[in-house]
Amino acid sequence: MKWLIQFLRSRVVALIAFFVVLFTFITISYWQVLSLPISGQLSLIKGDIQSDALHCYRNEKAKPLDKNGKLDLLVWNIYKQTNVNWQGKLMQYSSNTELALLQEVSMTNEFKDYISKANWYASHVDAFKLFDVSSGVLNLSMRAPMLACAYIEAEPWLQLPKSGIFARYKLSDGKVLAVVNLHSVNFAYGTLAYNRQISALAAELTTHEGPVIFAGDLNTWSAARVELIKEQLSKLGLRKVEFSPDNRTRFVNGLALDHVYYRGLTLVKASSPVTDASDHNPMLVSFSITF
Repeated sequence: MKWLIQFLRSRVVALIAFFVVLFTFITISYWQVLSLPISGQLSLIKGDIQSDALHCYRNEKAKPLDKNGKLDLLVWNIYKQTNVNWQGKLMQYSSNTELALLQEVSMTNEFKDYISKANWYASHVDAFKLFDVSSGVLNLSMRAPMLACAYIEAEPWLQLPKSGIFARYKLSDGKVLAVVNLHSVNFAYGTLAYNRQISALAAELTTHEGPVIFAGDLNTWSAARVELIKEQLSKLGLRKVEFSPDNRTRFVNGLALDHVYYRGLTLVKASSPVTDASDHNPMLVSFSITF
């Protein structure tokens, strides 16, 4: 009996040692293929021109974003273009839009080719790189922004950063539109990191007196998160867009994860159609500008 106990003990020790070695190997391999920026880095793409490793981009000579007072918006978590039909659906949803705010964009060569062929101005945040391919939020606009700045906040558990862009666009009525495109912190207990991320971007809006769009995958899967967003954005005078039909992706408790908030613009219509091109359904919003 004694020899059996010793035998089993040796096997348990060997098994523990095996899993320690396996975990160490996986961890080392993980960090060899994953690259995390120290701070938010922005890339600007227009045609074949690309500028990398910026924190902020400025262009005081930018032209108006809207088309004679029309401003159509697409907001969509594109799921790293995992599904094969992503490009066709993206072209469909953005065909008449002046601005597209995308989350979970993987900057593959295929996606860069799409940007170039569609003649977009692209502002992309490098949240992290996996196998040397950058992922993060992305603004696509028909005109260059006056300003675009990168923001990142690390997930407390996974340490993978979530990203955001604060941007300003010139409008044809002489006003300046402030835009926040955000992919919010997801895997966190409590709201400390979540609040820090929202507060940093909301702070950029406190001195802005013109129209605002605050949108993205806000990961509002709890009542506490919903209340935090409501409190932060209501102080800025922002209103929530209501969708019809409303097929926004929802958590198991029925709470919608994706949102659009605005002020200083006239809401014309908003819809969220069903798609199989991502694990999130897009949000399509039409605004108008009163001259």
